Amino acid sequence: MTPLAIVIVTHNSAPEIGGCLDALRDLPNAEIVVVDNASTDATREEVTRRHVHLIANATNAGFAAAVNSGIRATSAPLVLLLNPDAHLIGGLEALAAHFDDPQTGAAGGMLVGPDGKPQAGFMARNLPAPGTLIFEVLGINRLWPANPLNWHYRCKGLDPMTESIVEQPAGAFLMFPRAVWEKLGGFDERFRPIWFEDVDFCARLKAAGLRAYYEPGATARHTGGHSISPLPAGLRERYWYGSLLEYGAKHYRPGVFRVLCLAVVLGVGIRALWGSLHRGAAPRGYGRVAGLALSWFFRAS
Repeated sequence: MTPLAIVIVTHNSAPEIGGCLDALRDLPNAEIVVVDNASTDATREEVTRRHVHLIANATNAGFAAAVNSGIRATSAPLVLLLNPDAHLIGGLEALAAHFDDPQTGAAGGMLVGPDGKPQAGFMARNLPAPGTLIFEVLGINRLWPANPLNWHYRCKGLDPMTESIVEQPAGAFLMFPRAVWEKLGGFDERFRPIWFEDVDFCARLKAAGLRAYYEPGATARHTGGHSISPLPAGLRERYWYGSLLEYGAKHYRPGVFRVLCLAVVLGVGIRALWGSLHRGAAPRGYGRVAGLALSWFFRAS
């Protein structure tokens, strides 16, 4: 197989990173680098114990910035972006084979959960249309998950056992040529600290006329959410909505984006009211999210 650079970004990933690296131990022609975003647990000890190249950031630089620094620290022509909770089972050759076609910009593999079943709706998606995100922030996708916008976005018709052209393979298990990363200018570090940086990368890849594939012949076992669940109350919402608004401002027309901003304000207002009525207190962070959305609304041009 073509020499491969494997970039893994960690943040308090001690329970997962050891198994992730152990699954990669016998790969030939692989440069492996772990970029740690200021973990406070034993993540770095788990990496150094396995004699893997570690870039130890003093502060949380954000996922996109960490990916870019990891790629710059390697030289192989193909790059595999792998989450620490994605433990390789096999099939990297099947991913790499897609790049024999110069029109292929990215390929992602099958992610299976702890139950062994494919993680449908996550491992391959289409790019989010404005209406999709409006439905998401208003809670419509949760109340009516079978609506056409959500069905298309989450590739609900995808056969998990069949190779398919998709718009957004999961960033948790994503391969792409270094030349494509260079052509696109890397991952956009304005998406900080997390969320939507891989969506933006795939959107720019499509705009450049390149294809992306879902490849079931490559498989990794994936848990998910290990770095997100410990976030303090309010930060998760602020990060997710902040990156969503950053994506909308970059990829949608100003008028459409303003509608999305107003939908965010309405959606977090509904959630705050629901929390007050049913839990005795509104979830923290929604006030700041609403203020951020209004700020974007007046800046949109």
